[in-house]
Amino acid sequence: MEARFFYDGDWFTENPRLTGPMDHAFWMASVVFDGARAFEGLAPDLTPHCERVVRSARTMLLEPKEDAARVEELCREALADLPRDRAYYIRPMFFARTGFVSPDPESTEFTLAVYESPLPAATGMSVCLSTHRRPARDMAPTDAKASCLYPNSQRALREASQRGYDNALLCDPSGNIAELATANVWMVKDGVAMTPVWNGTFLNGITKQRMTELFRADGVEVQEVTLTPQDFAEADEIFTTGNFGKVVPVTRYEGRDLQPGPIARRAHGLYFDWSRSEGY
Repeated sequence: MEARFFYDGDWFTENPRLTGPMDHAFWMASVVFDGARAFEGLAPDLTPHCERVVRSARTMLLEPKEDAARVEELCREALADLPRDRAYYIRPMFFARTGFVSPDPESTEFTLAVYESPLPAATGMSVCLSTHRRPARDMAPTDAKASCLYPNSQRALREASQRGYDNALLCDPSGNIAELATANVWMVKDGVAMTPVWNGTFLNGITKQRMTELFRADGVEVQEVTLTPQDFAEADEIFTTGNFGKVVPVTRYEGRDLQPGPIARRAHGLYFDWSRSEGY
């Protein structure tokens, strides 16, 4: 696997060992990260991903010494040293070394992992409705891409796998649809692309925002609205947007077979056509 890792001023080609049992991040989860992608010599929306990881760190009471421009510079330095004919996951991270319950912001450190990770095939995935929910904004740091939020996604994914599905659709605390365990979600009804309106219980994803912009510029009607499980049960199409897979259709939802529809196919084409302007 081709990979480059950065920590404390040095580059590594193998996973560096960074934490121990006395580190705050190890036992109190003071860790934030972001995920960007590089493929075909492209790095779409790398800048907003780097900006978000710095915001996430501050939300989690950390004080990053690297600003977004420096984070992006290091990401591009890693990419320049890797073969351009492969797909990579780009993961900048901040974490705290010291503190008791609350992290000591002055102990914030930075690391970066850029490693080979193929894009999943856009042939489709199966999805079920999870019994787990996203937390309310006053119950968890939902405005950060924080590692401590992911155990509930892990439980939702395990539940889905045990039922024979690839991914899980989670509701918010009010019982309305929030997102998938690993991506934002869209549905189509009568030619209108709909996605859950951001309500603070999940990240308003960078790829989701990009897709909204691309759809509207191309004349596709987009509605950001409150959506229920029943809405998804009656949808003409369902698809996802997210950093890992970008645009992926849902081909089975709760036992109901679906086809990758015209809006999902249009989304895929629009996104990858736009990405070709984002080289590195």
